[in-house]
Amino acid sequence: MVQLVKALNIAIFILFFCFYAYQFGYVLVRFFKKMPEFKAKKLHKYAVLIAARNESEVIGELLESIKAQNYPRELVDVYVVADNCTDNTAEIARSHGANVIERSNLCRIGKGYALNYAFRHIKNTVGIEYYDGYIVFDADNILHPDFIREINAVFDNGYRVVTSYRNSKNYGYNWISAGYALWFLRESKYLNGARLLCKSSCAISGTGFVVSSEIIKKDGGWNYSLMTEDIEFTIAKVIEGEVIGYAEKAIVYDEQPVKFKPSWDQRMRWTKGFYQVMYRYGLSLFRGCFSKNGFRCYDMLATIAPATLLSISMLIVNITSVLYGLYVGYPALIETALLEVWFAVRNIYLSLFFFGSITTITEWKQIHCSTLKKVLYAFTFPVFMFTYLPIAVAAIFKYKKVTWKPIKHSFVGSMGLVRR
Repeated sequence: MVQLVKALNIAIFILFFCFYAYQFGYVLVRFFKKMPEFKAKKLHKYAVLIAARNESEVIGELLESIKAQNYPRELVDVYVVADNCTDNTAEIARSHGANVIERSNLCRIGKGYALNYAFRHIKNTVGIEYYDGYIVFDADNILHPDFIREINAVFDNGYRVVTSYRNSKNYGYNWISAGYALWFLRESKYLNGARLLCKSSCAISGTGFVVSSEIIKKDGGWNYSLMTEDIEFTIAKVIEGEVIGYAEKAIVYDEQPVKFKPSWDQRMRWTKGFYQVMYRYGLSLFRGCFSKNGFRCYDMLATIAPATLLSISMLIVNITSVLYGLYVGYPALIETALLEVWFAVRNIYLSLFFFGSITTITEWKQIHCSTLKKVLYAFTFPVFMFTYLPIAVAAIFKYKKVTWKPIKHSFVGSMGLVRR
């Protein structure tokens, strides 16, 4: 029995390594290859879409950062979907010059539905093709003044979907906000950046991305309304053969949760969304791994599935072994199972610490907090990521009960980016 437990744990470790070893290769790619310099021949016309629910405290700052863009104002129209708002979000957005679309629907709740509502409005007024592309932001964002110019440069070079460099307004608040922020920095630099260099497809990350009007017209709007509409859109496009680009110099700052309960609720929703995407697209994605689009599909499959499933499998094997050992009085089995859990936790911690540390070092100037906090949060980053495990387990048992809940945003700070 002891040997069986060891063998199962070794098998899980090997699978884990096989699925994710390529991401260490991504790190090497970023060290040995330079990002291409994208130059735009045309300044495209964009509509900025912002889905906002009770965001009166922060939306004004985002709208001011859009006005301050180093890009012709006549080529940027802003639409704010005041989605089921009970505050004065709509009034504030209008006072900042945005086109406001008010929506009230308590049955279909979520960003995906709000975006689709905006596209229907635009279709019925000026037409989808009136704009070359649609840039999506969350209401709590702030933009670097060159954001639109930089994302336009990549868009103009043939990418019909482009994502950006996602930074944080409140990295240094505590270990929770830093955990989110460091993950998004690592995703930008060492996943999407490396994917672009390898001519693979990147993944959009909820905010700060542009989609061509051609795609919106072809799709008939925004038909992605699972709990994680961003990853659903990404997976659907990768399966179709679309290559999503990445604009590293297009920087967007957003606000991260700072309390554990809202963080738990948000990540529970994300986890359910990953399960939904896996259920709906998993088979097509797996088949795509054996096509000419194989590596892109494999990369996306690794993004939505194996880590959580393998981690849960490891826990099941070892917890079951401990319980069985206690029941039959088998101390050696208990000791073996507990040691295997310790080895797994140690190895995962070291892997996450590696990615967190590399990101902290290379993105040092992009992280806006004290030196002490930068160092400290590299050590707490793996702890933050470990908290996903109970969330992943809970999401399985609460699968049908997980619903979309708004995260309250109140962190206001332009970080010197908005030119007034």
